[in-house]
Amino acid sequence: MGILYIVPTPVGNMEDMTMRAIRILKEADLVLAEDTRTSGILFKHFEIKNQLMSHHKFNEHGTTAKIIERLKAGQTIAVISDAGTPGISDPGFFVAREAARAGIEVICLPGATACIPAIVSSGLPCDRFCFEGFLPQKKGRQTHLESLKEERRTMIFYESPYRLLKTLQQFAEVFGEERQVSVAREISKIHEESVRGSLAEVIQHFSEKEPKGEIVIVLAGDTSKPVKEKKNNKEPKDKRNINE
Repeated sequence: MGILYIVPTPVGNMEDMTMRAIRILKEADLVLAEDTRTSGILFKHFEIKNQLMSHHKFNEHGTTAKIIERLKAGQTIAVISDAGTPGISDPGFFVAREAARAGIEVICLPGATACIPAIVSSGLPCDRFCFEGFLPQKKGRQTHLESLKEERRTMIFYESPYRLLKTLQQFAEVFGEERQVSVAREISKIHEESVRGSLAEVIQHFSEKEPKGEIVIVLAGDTSKPVKEKKNNKEPKDKRNINE
């Protein structure tokens, strides 16, 4: 049996690439890439000379069976996306699942992803959070937002700069315009920026300044109601008289 490696790649700064990731990409028998043209730039920068095969959401169901056969034959295969960690709102989950089901070892390297820097730098609680990724664009969008209305954990969303303002306005309608939010833009790139404040304040900011680049929205959870403590009504197992 071979090994399937999930390899994160930089979301911005090339220096975020790990030495281990470079070694795996050089040693693998095959590298699956979301876009071979984008990955070709990465390979040229780090002088990685290896075979790239296109693997994305439009063809993964058709190519995965052959990939599993190659892994069963003992090959080492690496999976990369255009940026960040494969499987996190990027291709990678399907082949990882099928490999695991086939008894093949799946190893994910630690590395770059946009959501963790966004929440840690947001100033909002990051001890407990939920990752929502991209919201449905049309069908089910409003229903999904309503289901998160009483979510107490900090929430993380990915969004296009072209839909950011509309999404923030929808958030204000559902969660209230005083709900705290942080919008991280261009993480690990030259023009990296975080805009923090209430939804009303951040909406005002992006109404005056057009958003550009990759966007991560970090939204505070609902803290309007105190957490109810669970009462323990069970009687102690030992009912003997304490004076015995």
